[in-house]
Amino acid sequence: MPGGLKEGLGLRFVLLHSPLLGPLTWQAVAEDLRGRGVEAETPAWRPLSRVDDGFYRALATDLAQAVDAAGGDSVTLVAHSGAGALVPALVAALSAPVAATILVDAILPHPGLSWFDTAPPALRQELTLASQGGELPSWDGWWPPGALERLVPDAELRTRLLDELGPLPLAYFEEAAPLGDLTGPCAYLQLSGAYEDQAQAGRERCWRARRLQLNHLSPLTAPREVAASIYALGQDLAELARG
Repeated sequence: MPGGLKEGLGLRFVLLHSPLLGPLTWQAVAEDLRGRGVEAETPAWRPLSRVDDGFYRALATDLAQAVDAAGGDSVTLVAHSGAGALVPALVAALSAPVAATILVDAILPHPGLSWFDTAPPALRQELTLASQGGELPSWDGWWPPGALERLVPDAELRTRLLDELGPLPLAYFEEAAPLGDLTGPCAYLQLSGAYEDQAQAGRERCWRARRLQLNHLSPLTAPREVAASIYALGQDLAELARG
């Protein structure tokens, strides 16, 4: 067993995709991690379009049931992008103990605030104006022409990514996140410059940190590099916990 992860933290990596995307985000990374001798799971959040209200509670309850059903070992949560805000609610819903959290180009929890409260005003206005019938365009519609092609050059992989997308309820972005923040050992893996503020906030909390000069969708396009950093951060957190 490489790295001795069975001895402490990192026994199970649970890879959390953004609720605006799908589990494909993490599948290649999970495969690489399994090749390193650790458990890695890619459960899917319930699609936002299938939640009536109380998004944080509903998403956390569903995913916690899936994680708990897969086994009782402690988990290291690895959250990408918008999944970072959902971690506290998920931790509260899980029966399995959470050993550590690794945020990967992710937003930090924002208890008591909505997604819109934390977004740049120009983006908030742009998305609100683009909404129709209480729905926002799917995530690929948020990018300027050609941007997604540059991030994911492989046409087949990009099609698989797009197949998991759908319209997004405006209410999700307006709902205040429940109270609660990250606890226990944490780390931040930054992939793109867009998440510098969040990465800096993690460093100010004295989290373990790594920076890869990649892009936001690199779990899809550079899974080996991303998996190697997640694995290494898992080892760091295990050593930190063991003192």
